[in-house]
Amino acid sequence: MLLSSFWIWATYLILGLAAQSTQGILDLVERRLPNHVDDFEFRLLTNWAGNSTKPTNDNYIVSSTTAGKILVEGNSLSALSSGLHRYLTDVVHVDIFWYIGNQLEVGPSTLPALNAALTGSSIVPWRYHFNTVTFSYTAAFWTWEDWELELDWLALRGVNLPLAWVGQEKILVEVFQELGMTDDDLFSYFSGPAFQSWNRFGNIQGSWGGDLPLEWIDNQFEMQKNITKRMVELGMTPVLPCFTGFVPRAISRVLPNATIVNGSDWSGFPAEYTNVTFLEPVDPTFAALQKSFITKQADALGNITHIYTLDQYNENNPYSIDLDYLRNVSYNTWQSLKAVDPDAIWMMQGWLFFSLSSFWTNERIEAYLGGVEDDKDMIVIDLFSETAPQWQRTNSYFGKPWLWCQLHNFGGNLGLYGQIMNVTINPIEALANSSSLVGFGLTMEGQEGNEIMYDLLLDQAWSASPIETATYFSNWVTRRYAGNGPVPSELYIAWEMMRTTVYNNTNSSVQAVTKSIFELTPNITGMFRAGHHSTAITYSPNTLVTAFNLMFNASKTNPELWNNAAYQYDMVDVTRQVFSNSFDQMYRSLVSAYTSSNTSNTTISTLGKNMTSLLTTLDRVLSTNPAFSLSTWLSAARAESTNATLQSFYEYNARNQITLWGPSGEISDYASKSWGGLLNGYYVPRWQMFVSYLLEVPVARYNYTELNSRFLAFELKWQTQGMNGTVQQTVLEQAGGKLQILLEGVVGSSDNVFR
Repeated sequence: MLLSSFWIWATYLILGLAAQSTQGILDLVERRLPNHVDDFEFRLLTNWAGNSTKPTNDNYIVSSTTAGKILVEGNSLSALSSGLHRYLTDVVHVDIFWYIGNQLEVGPSTLPALNAALTGSSIVPWRYHFNTVTFSYTAAFWTWEDWELELDWLALRGVNLPLAWVGQEKILVEVFQELGMTDDDLFSYFSGPAFQSWNRFGNIQGSWGGDLPLEWIDNQFEMQKNITKRMVELGMTPVLPCFTGFVPRAISRVLPNATIVNGSDWSGFPAEYTNVTFLEPVDPTFAALQKSFITKQADALGNITHIYTLDQYNENNPYSIDLDYLRNVSYNTWQSLKAVDPDAIWMMQGWLFFSLSSFWTNERIEAYLGGVEDDKDMIVIDLFSETAPQWQRTNSYFGKPWLWCQLHNFGGNLGLYGQIMNVTINPIEALANSSSLVGFGLTMEGQEGNEIMYDLLLDQAWSASPIETATYFSNWVTRRYAGNGPVPSELYIAWEMMRTTVYNNTNSSVQAVTKSIFELTPNITGMFRAGHHSTAITYSPNTLVTAFNLMFNASKTNPELWNNAAYQYDMVDVTRQVFSNSFDQMYRSLVSAYTSSNTSNTTISTLGKNMTSLLTTLDRVLSTNPAFSLSTWLSAARAESTNATLQSFYEYNARNQITLWGPSGEISDYASKSWGGLLNGYYVPRWQMFVSYLLEVPVARYNYTELNSRFLAFELKWQTQGMNGTVQQTVLEQAGGKLQILLEGVVGSSDNVFR
């Protein structure tokens, strides 16, 4: 009966029909289809209401009216936007995409009428989006324009439960100031713009390179107001932050009797930046701060949700292994939420049970989750369901409602990768075997490429059987390249090849999106690895070469493709992967030559020059597209302020995250990127230094510690390189003509990698 109560509440929260208006969906059409704003009619229906024994998921019907309009009816705003998306993708063959933008207007001037109605029903009530760290890896420097595109993308794909983390530091400042903390206490506690996610997790504290300014905090919270307002208008339930227990060290001064412990150190960071202070939930102050936080947040944003994100042990071990201790932590945390919001639901990521599995035995998991005595008051995100699901071993999180999620991507790495079988078959099997599964979701660390994999899971939330991926990919290709004449057959063939290889990984040792070895600090060993940041390729590189040639030749069938933003993006992306795969072989040849007893320095020098020449060529290709350019990231960071000092601080943050990730390279190359400007400015110099070292030192005296110290000196200097008010790397004009010329030159060269 506990889950029945949850469903009653969930149905009420999803529907809320009496208070809802379709204006938010009409506004979406106005933004993205202004020429067709009068061609649609939206209608909320109440006759699909659920009951306590069988909850109602979202349902829609799309039909044509006698007046010639497209009528979309549904039992929620999310159902309406999903029905709209279904019509646009399946009938008009257009869509909206990451990094490409709105392509909904490239369809016909007269919208096709429907001979038969389109119907759809979700198989789960919740469709979730975002990992806490996505707000740093991808969205750290997003503008409102970026957020508007993101939220429309989410709405059209049926997401109704998005995480909304932006600007929570503003509330914390006010809460902690009430305790008597000073500006110095607070601004030395918060982490920089590109690292705030891990401050929120309690992994790190403070900011290397300068304190987080009040200007940033204020501006981000204003953004949060806009974000959450739009979420609600689009029928989404925002998941908002609350007080987690992580506090500045100054807590000991203002509350000398507070019950506190220090968290464990994280990822080798100096004590100055980790061992974050945790106020124990048993301390009465914890509940008081919770009340203050949630109250202030509701005053600013409105009473827009009852779901709160709260993670206390993300990659940090609890203070004690005692089961009663673990239960008391969660029990008192739960009670602090319920005291201020009687309908509160605690949402937490289940990542800790995988990443720290040696600590989190089943009895400890059960004790911690058991502190929340009413199952409906918690939702657990099974963060890495497609590769390392935890729901089976925890007996569906011991009855707590949970979400099946695709993580897929660590650190925003850019390799082509997917597990089409796991994200279609596995969630359906989970739904059949777990009565507490209440949603599907996307939890990528970085919202980067491979967009089709994310579309696939969100669409799976509307199909009771596993999606047949061959047809799905074909339909996706149709709308992907719409707007520039017929889609050549070569594109369908290329994507079908990638579907069965690149996007069909079944090698369990390769767990997520791959990264190129040229993004890693060079060494003669350890460059090829598996796991989260695998550099291993699970398909034949020749397969992707064939796919590239098919895609390239498609432009000969239809030259207008070079004016298609999606085609431009995909040609850069596939070229990047082909070059990456080719670099692997070059590297192997170099190391083999170096470790051979009879190889001349001339040979090593030639092999090294070939490698850096390949990277220089790739840099030019990447720089034709803003989505693959360092300057896009750095310019966005600098645009956050008109103050030159703050611009440099923000740029330093942006540079540091994608390279050293820490003041001295604590997580170096974790969030590496194959970006134009980053290759020539950062990776090529490292590889040149590496080859010079090989020429200088015979293999018998090879010393990686010595070599790494040379790298670090360069890497530290690069962190502040060019901070004179302008971004040094300038992206080339995004034009298919420029990309076409570059690729034709590469394909036509005698030593090209596409043969």
